[in-house]
Amino acid sequence: MSFHLFTGTDTYLVTPELRDAVNVACALEKPLLIRGEPGTGKTVLAEAIAENLGMPLLTWNIKSTTKAQDGLYVYDTVQRLNDARFGDRDISDVRPYIKFGPLGQALRADARVVLLIDEIDKADMEFPNDLLHELDRMSFSVVETGEKVTAQHRPIVVITSNNEKELPDAFLRRCVFHYIAFPGKETMTSIVRVHHPDVEEKLLQQVLLRFYWLRELPEVRKRPSTSELIDWIAALRRGGVTVEAIEKELPFMGVLLKRENDIETVLANRRFGRVS
Repeated sequence: MSFHLFTGTDTYLVTPELRDAVNVACALEKPLLIRGEPGTGKTVLAEAIAENLGMPLLTWNIKSTTKAQDGLYVYDTVQRLNDARFGDRDISDVRPYIKFGPLGQALRADARVVLLIDEIDKADMEFPNDLLHELDRMSFSVVETGEKVTAQHRPIVVITSNNEKELPDAFLRRCVFHYIAFPGKETMTSIVRVHHPDVEEKLLQQVLLRFYWLRELPEVRKRPSTSELIDWIAALRRGGVTVEAIEKELPFMGVLLKRENDIETVLANRRFGRVS
């Protein structure tokens, strides 16, 4: 099967390792399992793949209550009952009451799509195992109608995990895996310049110094992420904050830190002169 290679987008910078992982998953037609701490671009990777390869994107946001069946289809028995009691519709055909979920839509699509299964580790332990057949065979059956759905175009499946739970070995064997490490200063500089192309160099360097100092404080529980850094720079620039002010203090700290204890930790470190 021929396909275009993923190369990233103007707004999503991709490392050679991540680029290769995406293209290997596409070539092998296997799900791509992405892990990494929050803010490393796991979710937006699927958006970048869809944009770069010119494919529609379907998203399945996983919650603690999500079941595998939800992604395939649900049979709306309540609507059918209401139509039987109050409507004048013929309810003998159950097909109008079958509502396909994101995975079901991806397998039924007329063209290849990108399917994002976001934060799979939020679901219970049986959830990944319940998807093994569908992800392996790229097919499923609708029990109520007897229809068997088999993908004519296998979707590009991107699965993200924050590593809150271990995933089953049988599930892992079916995936191409990649861990997105948090960007270093050089890579982060390139990322920031995508979003703030005209940022002053001195301001950028001082902001990065403070940002990585915050992330390296062992007492900080929720370390600031890339998206929070980008928002912080926007706040500093709109507020007209100077480089000198950032050297002496941490303006708009609430953009970076979202826990009261973390803010108290930073203030304590500043009082003891440990800002470097």
